[in-house]
Amino acid sequence: MNNFDALLEKISSCSKKKVAVAVAQDDAVLEAVQAAKERNIADAILVGDEDKIKEVAASLNMSLEGYEIIDVKNNTEAALTAVKLVHDGKADMYMKGLIDTKGFLKSVLDKEVGLRTGKPLSHVALFEVEGLEKMLYLTDVAFIPYPTLEDKVGIIENTVEVAHACGVECPKVAPLAAVEVVNPKMPATVEAAELAKMNEEGKITGCIVDGPLSMDLAIDPEAARHKGATDRKIVGDADILLFPDIHAGNLVYKTLVHTANVKNGCILTGTKAPVILTSRSDTFETKVNSIALAAIVAESMAKNN
Repeated sequence: MNNFDALLEKISSCSKKKVAVAVAQDDAVLEAVQAAKERNIADAILVGDEDKIKEVAASLNMSLEGYEIIDVKNNTEAALTAVKLVHDGKADMYMKGLIDTKGFLKSVLDKEVGLRTGKPLSHVALFEVEGLEKMLYLTDVAFIPYPTLEDKVGIIENTVEVAHACGVECPKVAPLAAVEVVNPKMPATVEAAELAKMNEEGKITGCIVDGPLSMDLAIDPEAARHKGATDRKIVGDADILLFPDIHAGNLVYKTLVHTANVKNGCILTGTKAPVILTSRSDTFETKVNSIALAAIVAESMAKNN
């Protein structure tokens, strides 16, 4: 798939998924949930203060007919109730509503009803960028501040699973750095080379890893040819951009969002089921795209399990 339209078309062949929303009395989230339902992406279970959910829905002229609403006034309890639905298999994915990120993540990691798997959690942002022939998977731009080499292995594994779910059979992973050669004084280049070696040795599978790579060599074939780097495994055709730290990833993410013609969707991975962790600053379409991405991944996880 090279755009979100293709992703939405793929969803039409999947069984309809269900998203559990924690503290659902949020206008932006309810709008996205309504659009997801209308586009046959997913149904929703709304967990939170029922009176406030109805009040917000009325302000949006949104009918709540067909929605299951579970009335839980306390935000912490609402999050635990919602995540338990996913934990117990009564919903396929978990979405943040009007609750702070810390409280939401605490429910994700709850030992009794949460979505722990033993793998590290990481964030994946899928981008459709005008002018590029393929979609880009950016990771990690929002969750792990300073990933260790071990963390990066987990991030790659998590993101490769997402790419596979989206139809990329053998994604090309570019561990990014400022330069494309190993420099002992630049730890990001050393770790990138180690990741490539681990891939060659079969310790990281299901993908091709080539690093270190500068951004231009990762996404621009013409730059790769100009620099004489056509012997690399990745020649401007990377699928997954692995950032050295959260600063680099977040800066690129926000630059794309605010300056380029893009569509994007984001999920948290490494969990028992996809987690939709959008912010209030995200656009309506980003929220809907995130639900769609989560639905595709949930379908893949169900088949693989």
